[in-house]
Amino acid sequence: MTAIWAGIDAGKTHHHCVVIDGGGKRLLSRRVANDEPELLRLLADVLVLGDEVTWGIDLADGGAALLIDLLLNHGQLTLYIPGMAVNRASEGYRGEGKTDAKDAAVIADQARIRRDLHPLRHGDELVTELKILTVHRRDLTDDRTRAINRLRGHLTGIFPALERALDLTNAGPLVLLTGYQTPAALRRTGAKRLETWLRNRKVRSAAQLTETALAAAERQHTSVTGEKPTAQLVHTLVREVMRLNEQLAEIDKLIEARFREHKHAEVIASMPGIGSLLGAAFLAATSGDMTAFGTPDRLAGFAGVAPAPRDSGKISGNLHRPKRYSRGLQRVFYTSALISIRCCDESRRFYDRKRAEGKRAEGKRHTQAVLALARRRVNVLWTLLRDGRCYEPIPPVTAAA
Repeated sequence: MTAIWAGIDAGKTHHHCVVIDGGGKRLLSRRVANDEPELLRLLADVLVLGDEVTWGIDLADGGAALLIDLLLNHGQLTLYIPGMAVNRASEGYRGEGKTDAKDAAVIADQARIRRDLHPLRHGDELVTELKILTVHRRDLTDDRTRAINRLRGHLTGIFPALERALDLTNAGPLVLLTGYQTPAALRRTGAKRLETWLRNRKVRSAAQLTETALAAAERQHTSVTGEKPTAQLVHTLVREVMRLNEQLAEIDKLIEARFREHKHAEVIASMPGIGSLLGAAFLAATSGDMTAFGTPDRLAGFAGVAPAPRDSGKISGNLHRPKRYSRGLQRVFYTSALISIRCCDESRRFYDRKRAEGKRAEGKRHTQAVLALARRRVNVLWTLLRDGRCYEPIPPVTAAA
């Protein structure tokens, strides 16, 4: 039986494929369009070269989605090799230049010699949808953050006192800025008319917001150069932020509805600090399949909450964050750990205990204690999913009378 390895350097419009045999000899090198007939022709040509083909690819979605589904539909073993791993490995191969053909050859050779690569599998349709939705939500959140930062920058240029006083992540201040962007406009309106205007637009705590805005207006009686066009930009950016808030609210409802349909939703949401959004992000990062990790230690390593040793010579116990981990999954466990400290007595006790530990008298730092709690929660969630049961809080131990 002839074994061969095919490496794919994936792109948006074209891929490059290099096929090697067991000795590393190059059997095929071809650039193919990201088009189904071209990909099927490549698959047929590669299958002729050997009896057993192992494919390696440096993308797991996006522009490589069509190719991956074609390979999996034809029963082909396909290994995922992260692009960062390919870049590091390429330093050990001949030639300093970077080309698609060289990267594809590196991917093929890495698929041949490495034993730690994960095979790609057909994804659950619901999990795939959650992955798409959570990625889109992250894009919307990033867009909103950028818009708010631009809004703050322009508002600071013409009305710094109001920018300092308002929390632009809340709806009320945004509604205020749709009608009033300058101190003079606020003073002309007056407290009674401004409060009525805000109440008519269903702003909560209209009286308090009115008082805050007018206090800021009284601290500035100078009209800044360029105030009028900047005020117009502030109005435009406020509308953009409000539109993004509406889109986020809609997608949050959709994510929650789809997450609740997953078979593991009840188990995941039973963990303190994990709601629908973090639960959906967890499923998107792991596909909800704990068998792919085998042990909670592997899941913790993938989440980046289990430190990796970097010992050398006489130095031991040198622990650092692993270089290869899922930042999205780490965000799930770290954020949920922070939330659980406030809403779960058991998590709070564990956090306080870790804060009091350590070699130094002051104990562990806040971030270290939260990471330790996140690591513990990995074990708990992995066990709950394995056993198919929901989380039950452990009652505190009381001293005997």
